[in-house]
Amino acid sequence: MARSLKKGPYIDENLLKKIKDLKAGDKTVIKTWSRRAAISPEMVGFTFGVYNGKQFISVSVEEDMVGHKLGEFAPTTKFVRHGGKMQRELEQAAAQKAAGATSNVAGAAVPSPQTKTPQAK
Repeated sequence: MARSLKKGPYIDENLLKKIKDLKAGDKTVIKTWSRRAAISPEMVGFTFGVYNGKQFISVSVEEDMVGHKLGEFAPTTKFVRHGGKMQRELEQAAAQKAAGATSNVAGAAVPSPQTKTPQAK
């Protein structure tokens, strides 16, 4: 649910204080735990370290980010992948395609792990 327009955007006071202490275009990373703070035009050009619950994610603020929250650019969960039979088949096909491309680049034919070579007895 959005914040009331009459109240205005929420910006953490400590965060504004840190911004005013730095010069524009300074490469210092400003660490913050305030994921709910809205990005204001004064923040453009600075780099923030936004805490995601485990580590600080580096977020460089640009003009098109104004009005969004800092937490939107620092995801808290990592997408692994969807599972299932179809996904495994797609991954195997991609791995074979990549292996074929690397063998062509090296110039040497690499036998596929699925082909069996006859052994002398």
